[in-house]
Amino acid sequence: MSRSALAPAKVNLFLHVGAPGGDGYHPICSLMAFADVGDLVSTFDAEALVLRVAGPFARELAGEGDNLILRAARALIAEARRPVAPVGLSLEKRLPVASGLGGGSSDAGAALRLLREVLGLEIDNAALEALAAGLGADGPACLWGAPAIAQGRGERLSPAPGLPPLDAVLVRPPVPVSTAQVYRAFDAAGRFGEVAPPTMPDAFEDARDLAAWLGGQRNDLQAPAIAVAPEVGVVLDTLADEPETLLARVSGSGGTCFALCAGDIEAEGLAERIEAMAPDWWVQRCRLGGPWPDPA
Repeated sequence: MSRSALAPAKVNLFLHVGAPGGDGYHPICSLMAFADVGDLVSTFDAEALVLRVAGPFARELAGEGDNLILRAARALIAEARRPVAPVGLSLEKRLPVASGLGGGSSDAGAALRLLREVLGLEIDNAALEALAAGLGADGPACLWGAPAIAQGRGERLSPAPGLPPLDAVLVRPPVPVSTAQVYRAFDAAGRFGEVAPPTMPDAFEDARDLAAWLGGQRNDLQAPAIAVAPEVGVVLDTLADEPETLLARVSGSGGTCFALCAGDIEAEGLAERIEAMAPDWWVQRCRLGGPWPDPA
């Protein structure tokens, strides 16, 4: 039976990054939200585990080899500890690659959720989350696609404050941004952030309230991302100058910037104007929050 799951884009509303520990990993604290747009992972009948990739950004995955979706599927099947029916997986790659939106982790999370259901596996949520964590730091948050505060390497999750409806615009210039390069630039600069969770209200009243609070927070990888790819800085400055923008910031380790807007009309107007100004930029109007329903 064919079933589908949304792999939503992850947006770091703030991202505080500390100095690397003895193991080389950087501790973080981040408020993550998820967009109502993303990749689409589906199942189909097949004689063996196989992955088909299509969509507007499929070519950016060419030569990647062992895709995270296949790694997730193999890990899940191993965890089941029993024979399972063969199944094929397809990925409609709608999100740009290397764009700070957690696309690979979100794809893997969607595959884990989908295969557990389709194959009827009795694997509990804690075990599923452990599998997701083994695939990458963003794995646990991207598995569920719900707003969360992520700490540690990203694997320690706690509930996010109540978020209002958040209309936003995502914009990425046509350049991939290497997370490894961004972290090297971050380490070279030596400006490590405080990663203790900031004081937060239980809930934010509206988008303006949230944007004002976020103005006092940071993305510590924003400056190194712009140093690695100056085009990202051009996008950020462009968004910040537009009247509909309440807050403009880089998401994750860069590639994509986001603008929070007061409402749907403002987001629509901003997206249309940015598309007209820079036709080669990827521009996506969205709503942030989550979790979002899978396609019927």
